[in-house]
Amino acid sequence: MDRFADRRFVDRLPGLNADVQDDASLLPRNDPLFCAIFNQVSPALMRWVADHRGRVLSREMKPGLAGCIRDSDPHGYGWLRAFDAGDRRLLLRAATRSTRPDPLTLRLRCADGQARWCIIRLVGLTMPGARLRWYGTVEEISDQRGAEAHGLAHALAESREHYRWSVALSPQVPWTATPDGRIEEVGPRWQDLTGMSATQAMGAGWLEALHPDDVERTLTLWADRLQSGEPVDIDYRIRLRDGDYRWMRARAAARRDDAGGIVRWYGTLEDIHGQKLAQQALSQSEEHFRLAVQSARLGIWDYDAVSGERRWSPELRAMLGLTPDHPATAELAMALVHPDDRAQLKAMMDSVAAQTLPPHFEATLRIYRADTGAMRWIRSTGWSTRTDAGRPLRVIVTFLDVTEQRDAEERIRWAASHDPMTRMPNRAMWQAALEDMAEQARIDGRRFGLMLFDIDDLKRVNDSLGHDAGDALLCGFAQRLAVAAPADAIVGRLGGDEFGLISPSLMDSATLRACSMALLDTVRGPFAYAGQLLETGVSIGGAVFGEHGDEANELFKAADLALYASKASGRSQLTLFHSELRAEAQQRSSMIHMARQVIARDLVTPYYQPKVDMRSGRILGYEALLRWHHRRLGVQSPATISAAFDHGELAVALTERMLNAVLRDIARWLQAGRDPGRVAVNASAADFAQGDFAEHVLQKLAEHGVPARHFEIEVTETVFLGRGADQVGRALERFARAGVRIALDDFGTGFASLSHLKQYPVDVLKIDRSFVSHITDDRGDAAIVDAVVKLGSSFDMEVVAEGVETAEQAALLLGHGCQVGQGYYYGRPQAEQLLFPIADASTIARKM
Repeated sequence: MDRFADRRFVDRLPGLNADVQDDASLLPRNDPLFCAIFNQVSPALMRWVADHRGRVLSREMKPGLAGCIRDSDPHGYGWLRAFDAGDRRLLLRAATRSTRPDPLTLRLRCADGQARWCIIRLVGLTMPGARLRWYGTVEEISDQRGAEAHGLAHALAESREHYRWSVALSPQVPWTATPDGRIEEVGPRWQDLTGMSATQAMGAGWLEALHPDDVERTLTLWADRLQSGEPVDIDYRIRLRDGDYRWMRARAAARRDDAGGIVRWYGTLEDIHGQKLAQQALSQSEEHFRLAVQSARLGIWDYDAVSGERRWSPELRAMLGLTPDHPATAELAMALVHPDDRAQLKAMMDSVAAQTLPPHFEATLRIYRADTGAMRWIRSTGWSTRTDAGRPLRVIVTFLDVTEQRDAEERIRWAASHDPMTRMPNRAMWQAALEDMAEQARIDGRRFGLMLFDIDDLKRVNDSLGHDAGDALLCGFAQRLAVAAPADAIVGRLGGDEFGLISPSLMDSATLRACSMALLDTVRGPFAYAGQLLETGVSIGGAVFGEHGDEANELFKAADLALYASKASGRSQLTLFHSELRAEAQQRSSMIHMARQVIARDLVTPYYQPKVDMRSGRILGYEALLRWHHRRLGVQSPATISAAFDHGELAVALTERMLNAVLRDIARWLQAGRDPGRVAVNASAADFAQGDFAEHVLQKLAEHGVPARHFEIEVTETVFLGRGADQVGRALERFARAGVRIALDDFGTGFASLSHLKQYPVDVLKIDRSFVSHITDDRGDAAIVDAVVKLGSSFDMEVVAEGVETAEQAALLLGHGCQVGQGYYYGRPQAEQLLFPIADASTIARKM
């Protein structure tokens, strides 16, 4: 229907001014794009007309939708508020480049705050004697995009299931071996066949399944191939789970690195028992041969070179989808073969005609079944017999459908190089691509950028919502990253929550930084899962080849150091590599190495600093502080191995060394009749993560004969945060029931809330030294101290001021109601042998 000829469409556009009405006769009724836009009836939410500056002259909306559009001004430029800034730029850029731009997919913001996915179609037309005018429509596609997302999820699940069944149904046994020939992986059918588990087959264990007569020649060939690196192809018998033996064919090839060294052997073990039987039967009689190949599900092509007669066995006809009476001709065979494989088949036929066919030959071809058209992989193995004069007498070819085997092998190859969850290249494949790109960049003298991504708080999502939510977050992040990455980028999942990106277009730091900012905007938005929004961020470390490293490994390490720095400095940001990061990493590594030696050689020595009643000078107890002894430098502070406290394993080991040493000292003091009061030992989040930390400490107290009233556990606010908070709470409750006091160290400097004081059995609040050191000249610090003292009093907690170094500080603290102090004013940390005898109360009181 031509709705422009009688002006009905123009007439019903509300608010159209007179000159637009007058132009109706000039509208291009024969323009296909114009008519395609305005002849749509049902899909369009809106039709509109705008002038050359983008000012809407008129629009028409579907009934009931006028109130949905966030647009207080139906004409003019009010439409701009219905789009985000980015979408506005896309629309305006398209209009400035062409009067007939491609349709645009944008988000239309509605009055209810929701966004609708829409397609904007527009065409610019210039009437005779008039300026350019735009005509367009808005169509909603939100339901379509939702359906597409559902389809992707279904396809992923189907792909996983298909892979599992492909491997399970594969007739072959895949295996891999180390460069020196030790088996390291074997497929599940090995155990089905032999009854021997995959673990038993590792190394050289698989030889136990070989027939004794086949062991020596198999090992000889295997040793030769390990030396030469040539492919392996050998037949031998293996013992089945019922005690019988079956012929198998083992084939393998070596994968090499760029230097030519063998990285790994990849092989398959194929059941060829039927083929062996077929060969043996052929040497005895043709009938026996036919029976054997039938049992092996082989199709037979039998060619009599003397008579020219071709016979196709029923099994071969069934394999090809042919009826029993279909003529067996060379033309038919050629027609069924895949076009790309016909040259190979023709060469074999020509060899038969030219009487040059070798005695034994093999080939694998693709065919299309005559009945269904389905493509199948067919492996053929042929033998030819000759007369005494050397002329061909007969050619017999066996055919085996290996489609499932090929599919399984392809799946195995894919699985070896891809992450099954995100379907991205895995670490091995991505690392290989990085090395190839680095090698090419050295040849071309070009640069490329590398970025490493770490999803923040993935563990929190896993712990709070389950691993299904974490998997959904990983897949959603991977999809966004793949879409937002540069077109030439190679993106892979390197493991856990870490992803990598390399791109030749990121040739300098500025380009890489700009790209990372765009990626951050795209990937760190909330992800929808099961009716919830998963909020997360991403930390990025970046490096540029030729600027931060000239080797693949060097560049990767540089980006990894930058990623570590991003996570350490607040996350959800980019850090570009700089030389200081390498120095910091070396320092951390040195600290970790030193801490391992401290633990291994048991060099930990506790030093004790007194906690004093500032009113009387009486010593109430001590805090055990970690020191360690260097054979040349003497006693060292914990700052020299501070990186170890962020290392879970080392932090636990250091606490264990401190605990043993402190409990030995307390037990010795008590046996000597000295009362040390309560001695506090610091515990980290890693200690509580052990699960049985409280039980372990209480057992240690019992073993050393130290009553719980003489022991105190100090923790910082960080142990209450993150995952495992419930576990911390149970441990602290266990300590409290046993009589061990809990002290909260560095109060006010962390991220804990006041609810933690109510939630956990805290007995002591320790005011951080950063507030005490300026209490005499900083009214803000004085107010904080006063507030903490009152807070502790309201919770019936003891308050201890750390870092008391002057009499003036002590007096002010007492004035604020803080009665217990710790610091150099009352005593420096001392070794156990220097602790007793110690200044009596009267001496300390005189200092006050």
